[in-house]
Amino acid sequence: MRIILKRLGRHPAALVLIVVSVVLSAAASLLMPACLAEMINVHIPAGDMGSILESGGIMLVLALVGALCLLVNGYLAARVSASLGKELRDQVFRKVIYFSKGEVDRFSLSSLITRTTNDIMQVQNFVTMLLRVCLMAPVICVVGSVMAYCKSPSLSVFVLISLPMMLTIIWIIARKSTPLSQIMQKQLDRLNLVTREKLSGVRVTRAFGMEAHEEERFGQANQEYRCTASSLGRWMGSMEPSLRLVMTSTTVAILAFGAWQMTAAPDSVLVGDLIAVIQYVLQINMSVILLSIALINYPRVIVSAQRINEVLETTCSIPEPASSAPAKEKGTVCFENVSFTFPGADKPVLQNINFTSKPGEVTAIIGSTGSGKSSIANLILRFYDVTEGRILVDGQDIRSYSLHDLRRKIGFVPQKNFLFSGTIQSNIRFGCETAGAEEVQRAAKTAQSLEFIEKKEDGFDSPVSRGGTNVSGGQRQRLAIARALVRDPEILIFDDSFSALDFKTDAALRKALKEQSAGKTTILVAQRVSTIQHAERILVLDEGVCVGQGTHQQLLESCEVYREIVRSQFRKEEEQ
Repeated sequence: MRIILKRLGRHPAALVLIVVSVVLSAAASLLMPACLAEMINVHIPAGDMGSILESGGIMLVLALVGALCLLVNGYLAARVSASLGKELRDQVFRKVIYFSKGEVDRFSLSSLITRTTNDIMQVQNFVTMLLRVCLMAPVICVVGSVMAYCKSPSLSVFVLISLPMMLTIIWIIARKSTPLSQIMQKQLDRLNLVTREKLSGVRVTRAFGMEAHEEERFGQANQEYRCTASSLGRWMGSMEPSLRLVMTSTTVAILAFGAWQMTAAPDSVLVGDLIAVIQYVLQINMSVILLSIALINYPRVIVSAQRINEVLETTCSIPEPASSAPAKEKGTVCFENVSFTFPGADKPVLQNINFTSKPGEVTAIIGSTGSGKSSIANLILRFYDVTEGRILVDGQDIRSYSLHDLRRKIGFVPQKNFLFSGTIQSNIRFGCETAGAEEVQRAAKTAQSLEFIEKKEDGFDSPVSRGGTNVSGGQRQRLAIARALVRDPEILIFDDSFSALDFKTDAALRKALKEQSAGKTTILVAQRVSTIQHAERILVLDEGVCVGQGTHQQLLESCEVYREIVRSQFRKEEEQ
């Protein structure tokens, strides 16, 4: 609850008005039975029509005041809860956007999405109920019990008996529901994960004819969620009937006891007082029932708040200084005895990597799958931090830069190219929001994208769906390259970014890049020897170890692993 109360304190004016509206609404509701009792006990027996009309008018005014206060309370409660929800979503998003890959892997994408949407919505809805019901219910219960006692001490005993019974029922059900809510939220994460994988990989599922397997996998996760939801629902569903049983029994007991008192001693209880006490009991019991409806969601809200707080209190494993150190040189990337092990892994991915890449040079990295090529790119961008050694950019340890300043120096094309929903132009300008039309066109031309863009009816304004699913893999790759180029960075990193291109486009792109990236440091991760053979420096990785470093010709003479890679891609006579 701390995460909720702390943020509610940021709306003092609204909270004061909500409390005032609650008090006035409760007062209006509780005064009406007293006016009714006076009318029945005094004015009606006396036949005083003026007083009867006066009491009726007062009751009407009280009803209007109560309705107006409820309207104000509802508006303010909705406004405060919506503001709180927006604030939480903003804070969670800002926190997650700076998570390293380690934190993202720890929570999982599906869980982070659930926490940002479903969990915050649970908290927001509960805050609305808290401000509308949970504040008013205690006032009605306490003041209503006192006023019932003032009308008839003997009849009010039933109120004092029923209240503890109802609170006990609520406590038992809340205690049983809390662990079930925790399990249910985890199962919802699992259900979202399976659904996300199923929808993302639907073509692979169909291609391998695994629809039945995926249906069974989803069905199992869905069944587990259903069983827990059913158990939780049974406990929650038993609350209202139990409370209504207590409420009805209390009303019947008051009527029976009041009737007996009026029969045994006619002057001991007046009819108006009996009706007033019943009205107070009904208001008290109804308040408890409304409170219980709000408390039904309390266990799930507590779990949701804990999950949100877990994200907000997570310390990013990639610390950054308040300000960046001044660069000593421009565009240089240097690895000094760098080793890296993934969090929780036993074996290092990279071991004792050393190389220097200067402006105007292309440093290529090649090796078998899982040899650690992409890890080098991830370390330069500080998606992870090195385990041993250090990486220098512009002569400074990258840990002395703020993440923003470091990544502004780099144009990165990831292995899995992702495009955002929007237009071709908006996706290219994602690399540099201030880029003009000429710069966007130049980047697209260098990336060999201009031809297919101009063939589209809307050109650069052609729509792009989320993930770039409405363009081919090669087009998506070239747009991602254009996005990196339009930034005009000091350092370009291509992580296997030419794999979806045909050899002709690959050659044309490399030629254009050589002209465009003159004076820039280029790091090129690739699988094709033809893509990297003209690089000034080639690193050959084998199980995380650099087993060779040099030009294409030097490695053919000195590195057996490189020769095997070349031999697998070219005819033997083409090695020479």
